[in-house]
Amino acid sequence: MSVSTELSARIVAVHQDSPAQKAGVLVGDVVLSVNGQVVRDIIEWHHAVDEASISLDIDRNGMPFEFDIEKRAGEQLGVEISSAVFDRVQTCDNHCSFCFIYQLPKNLRKSLYLKDDDYRLSFLFGNFTTLTRFTEADLERVIDQKLSPLHVSIHVSNPWKRADMLRNERGAVSLRWLKVLLENGISVRGQIVVCPDHNNGEDLERTLIDVLDQYPLLEAVAIVPLGLSQFNPEAELRIHTAEEAADVVTLCEKYQLVAKQLLGKKMFWPSDEFYLLGDMPFPDASSYGGYPMYEDGVGIVSSFIEEFHGRKINDDETLAQQTSGFFASVDGATPGGYRSVRDGSIQNPAGDTGLRVVHSQPVELTRRAPSVTSSSGNVGILTGEYAASVISALVSDYGDRISVLPVVNNYFGGNTAVSGLMVGEDIRSVMLSHVECGVFLLPDVCLSEGRFLDGMTLEDLPSSVVVLPTDGHALRNFLEKVMQ
Repeated sequence: MSVSTELSARIVAVHQDSPAQKAGVLVGDVVLSVNGQVVRDIIEWHHAVDEASISLDIDRNGMPFEFDIEKRAGEQLGVEISSAVFDRVQTCDNHCSFCFIYQLPKNLRKSLYLKDDDYRLSFLFGNFTTLTRFTEADLERVIDQKLSPLHVSIHVSNPWKRADMLRNERGAVSLRWLKVLLENGISVRGQIVVCPDHNNGEDLERTLIDVLDQYPLLEAVAIVPLGLSQFNPEAELRIHTAEEAADVVTLCEKYQLVAKQLLGKKMFWPSDEFYLLGDMPFPDASSYGGYPMYEDGVGIVSSFIEEFHGRKINDDETLAQQTSGFFASVDGATPGGYRSVRDGSIQNPAGDTGLRVVHSQPVELTRRAPSVTSSSGNVGILTGEYAASVISALVSDYGDRISVLPVVNNYFGGNTAVSGLMVGEDIRSVMLSHVECGVFLLPDVCLSEGRFLDGMTLEDLPSSVVVLPTDGHALRNFLEKVMQ
């Protein structure tokens, strides 16, 4: 399938009374250059339009226009751009056997099949890069513009095994860039996808040791399990057994202690899926130290429980906006700073890559808004299989009127059990088998612009649905309202 990586700096909004509006800039205009320089991405755009005097070259329906704009230095120009990357996405030329994109069914939206390995999207959205396409020019720019943090896929420290796992000989040497980045003050978060019989056991232990020895400046490393769908083309891949998952947790916790003693930080963070798969007790919320790898499914169970019980998790932002892991989602969202806030106003052109993050809906969305009262019947909480046991324990005190309904993912199959990969048809089947429910609750992470991954919408579901933000506060508040 051909997936276009060509993009443009198309203006999708012009703010009222802004310098851009006063100059005559319109929605639909495409920016060709700023002050005579072609800008390649939203990072360069923000640097360029921070000046007091701006010259914009615009294409408007094939006609060139030039706008000279005067404003205060640092004043917002007052436009929103369609994409974070204006030239083209740096695509991935690895062929990792465990890549979930190779395991997708046919006929999904095209963006889901785009594999990126672009350090700009790593900085802006948290997409992981293997650095196999990283260059000296990229390094110079990252250091000069302090593009930090980046997110790097490590997987295994043995060079030849890494090249084998990536199916790219440059995988044996590309971590040299990681060391240089760290030495130049760039914050980096790492990831290890553990594949049974490939990089687990002794290989994983060796990798943890090498990370402490060679990359001690890493901010944190998430250790996540291999995910397989029924469309997996690699016969040698298999999912973790419960014993193997428990072994990963035990090993990581061992080297957390070593890292804490040597470096003053835990460094290694096994994802919640490992605890669930291995039937291991979750660490206390206080042990997560600010949840540095929350976006990769580390600490979501703990934070959800804390939120449900009304305890504050983070002073800076709602962790649910970063959701991944067993509440995994499908579109990207940006960090703060001069970059776009997590409101979806700037598109991650590879946001579907890895089926990662979708920005949470800030309000309740309802299809055929139900009148939810104490006499309106049962409430069915639709969720992925991973989250079901966690939520069941939380809502047990509400009695029989609240039912937790795990949605088996027949669409993707395999060990796909995250809420963000639930599709409309599987949800519909569960709803039809639970007619006793007067209303159903659905986590927002399984929707992208109102659609499920299989193309269905809320309107295609058989009865009333309330879409809630994926956090414990939202669930608790809704249930309290219902039970009044």
